[in-house]
Amino acid sequence: MRNVIVTGIARADLAVVDQLAELGVATVHEAIGRAGYLGPGLRPIQHGTRTGGTAVTALCWPGDNLMIHAAVEQCQAGDLLVVTTASPSTDGFFGELLATSLAARGVRGLVIEAGVRDVAELRAMSFPVWSAAVSAQGTVKETAGAVNVPVAVGGQVIRPGDAILADDDGVVCVPRPDVGPALEAARARVAKEEQSRAALAGGQLGLDLYGLRDKLAALGVEYVKAEPDG
Repeated sequence: MRNVIVTGIARADLAVVDQLAELGVATVHEAIGRAGYLGPGLRPIQHGTRTGGTAVTALCWPGDNLMIHAAVEQCQAGDLLVVTTASPSTDGFFGELLATSLAARGVRGLVIEAGVRDVAELRAMSFPVWSAAVSAQGTVKETAGAVNVPVAVGGQVIRPGDAILADDDGVVCVPRPDVGPALEAARARVAKEEQSRAALAGGQLGLDLYGLRDKLAALGVEYVKAEPDG
């Protein structure tokens, strides 16, 4: 790993990212071909928060949050900080004081493939976090890592400036060059879902709406009457 702090990164258009965030993680994930989802291992410490921002990345050593402190300086309003470690770690890398520093810079939240602590305080200050663990175990500040380099989280590569969307369903990454097409695709999916919702609310069955009866027949599924009792 090269120990660098990359400055002056290009970021996705925040106005477009905000519109994507309003549509939700599941909708965007489906609309872009079921891509970019960071997996079920990242869960929100809060409920009912939907946000989006541009990625500032930090790659840390296990048990060492030095590069998170370095990353704070590179953050600006509208960012989401994305943190991972060189090998798995569940220590509490992040808490109330770092959140206070990020909030002062207009950062919208944290996505971390490791642990956090001070969860009650983070909730009280409405600083949203998606993490792989919660742990009171703290960290040291001794080992160099990297800031604003591509990182792998949940099997997905996140590059600085990519769009990060997060809500109760998890986290999805949209590459910076793709945010415009992703918004168009997500809006089209929402329009289609609205039509489906109206049909289902009117009593139409999903079996008919989605043409699933023929699929059941093709799979050899048969309807049989229950045997009478007695």
